[in-house]
Amino acid sequence: MKKRKRRMRTGKGSTRNQRIRRNRRLLALTGIVTAFALVFVTVLVVTLLKNVYNGDDSEPESFLETIEVAHDTTNNGKHEYLNQDIINFITGSGMTVTEALMQRPETIELTPENTAEFASINNCAIVDDDKIQIEATSAGIPASDDKYYYIFEQATYEDGLAEGAEPLDRIYKGEEAQFKLNLKKDSADSRLFSKFTLAVRKDGGFVGISHPKYITNPGACARHSYGGMEHKSIKGILPHPLKLSELPDLGVNYCSYNIPLSHILTTSGGIEYDYGGKVYHFNSQIMNDYDNLFQKLNGMGIDIAAIILNDASPSTYPEITHPDARSGSTAPYYMFNAADEGGVKALAAIGSFLAGRYSGTGHGNVSMWIIANEVNARKEYNYMAKTDVNTYTAAFTRAFRVFYNAIMSENSSAKVYIPIDQRWTYNTEKTGDYDAKDVIDIFASSISNYGNIDWGLAAHPYSFPNGNTAFWNASRYVNHTETTPTITMDNIEVLTNYMQKDSMRDTSGNVRSIILSELGYSSTSGEDVQAAAFAYAYTKMEKNGHIDALMLSRQVDAQEEISALGLALGLENTGGGHKKLYDVFKYIDTDKRNEVVSFAYSIVGKEF
Repeated sequence: MKKRKRRMRTGKGSTRNQRIRRNRRLLALTGIVTAFALVFVTVLVVTLLKNVYNGDDSEPESFLETIEVAHDTTNNGKHEYLNQDIINFITGSGMTVTEALMQRPETIELTPENTAEFASINNCAIVDDDKIQIEATSAGIPASDDKYYYIFEQATYEDGLAEGAEPLDRIYKGEEAQFKLNLKKDSADSRLFSKFTLAVRKDGGFVGISHPKYITNPGACARHSYGGMEHKSIKGILPHPLKLSELPDLGVNYCSYNIPLSHILTTSGGIEYDYGGKVYHFNSQIMNDYDNLFQKLNGMGIDIAAIILNDASPSTYPEITHPDARSGSTAPYYMFNAADEGGVKALAAIGSFLAGRYSGTGHGNVSMWIIANEVNARKEYNYMAKTDVNTYTAAFTRAFRVFYNAIMSENSSAKVYIPIDQRWTYNTEKTGDYDAKDVIDIFASSISNYGNIDWGLAAHPYSFPNGNTAFWNASRYVNHTETTPTITMDNIEVLTNYMQKDSMRDTSGNVRSIILSELGYSSTSGEDVQAAAFAYAYTKMEKNGHIDALMLSRQVDAQEEISALGLALGLENTGGGHKKLYDVFKYIDTDKRNEVVSFAYSIVGKEF
């Protein structure tokens, strides 16, 4: 292999500066440097001795301790001395150079196999409120056209360095590299949603040598910090807007509420929101309605999980919906668009607007944000043209990251969740959907590879089929292993055990926040069975210890669910009458628990 020469500095202003490009030459150069240092010291000593004995007949105290320098500064017999420390410094300098050369990291040729992840970006974080600090390491020095590492910015939707892209900064190559960039949070070219890649110049162009990484602490630039209230239980519900006055009596601590984009967006007027150099419009009347609702719920001591749903018209708001989801859908919601610049900016604006409005600014507070509904249910709830599970999940993951960064950059204490249904390994891809386990695995791996963040999981462990209220009965769809077809409340420990794996933990090594954002049992098989199912399920949740909140679906039966699915999930019927479940729900986390739950033991077949 042909070796290139490397100049080495030998002194200030020297014209003999040649670079060291290959480690094979280090030994010879080390000898030269050492010899030069020894010759320099020898000449210095001889000169000093000559000057000593020619210029003064006094004897030095000790040649080893002090050498008299022939420099009579005053012509009155005063002399300066070069002591042993200075001699050691001079001779030691040569050895220091030698050691530095010997310790220089190995230069390694880049190959197709090692190039993509030759270096690792170990930290990409906001510091000092408005700076991004990027730290990278490598096991050696990559051979390239010059002596620099370069840092590049990539858009969310870019899979490599764009043609003609220019680096943001450069630094001398070493085994460690650090860059500090401007965040530019509120500008049109904000880097809050960008990823960053280390590169070198090779064969006249730039080549990426690290896996791209996003900012992992967007909350560091947040204006607000609302993380919710203190609660004594995990009990929550999907409320009926006309029955809110009952919630304090029921002891509700959490409520979930949908925010469909078709409700809050408008093409003009309304609330104008300037984000990233573009003005977005939100329906002022609808937003005021949400304000009043959230303020009222907060006033009752209730925290809110808001579900952002993309039902915006693709013809009216094409930038919000993924290009592969703008036609052919029979689902009520579409895949969010992080596939181009317009989509990223629109999602960022929506997430930023909502989180900023509901984080202590006088409009009510939201502590939990759920992005989409049952993501693995492509056909039913999160439409995108059919493709493989990796491509589908990648599209959602990119959109989720945009929402996460937007929300957290406004409220550093918020929680952001990915929602899944109960079909765990059901082999749903053949039907046009995806298994929840596959989606979570791909999602978690991608998030980790591009910079781990503290996402949460919002699960819907309904019975399977949904009408199977007595979920404790044996079913071929439910077992207690990791490969179970479905996860219901009978085997909820499978899910929470899975989330305790190292690969699933958050950035601090803790189990991620898990909420059951939808769960309900139908009374079509009888009110006693419905109430017993909830009592048993709630007890299992409490004992599990890894579930932060439950949102029972729902406060009042929905006629459309009864008509279409035969499911009557409410505490009350459509006429407002209380079912047996009402009192069980109300008292299950009080000192009256045993009184309202004991009836269920004979139905379930055991005490709990």
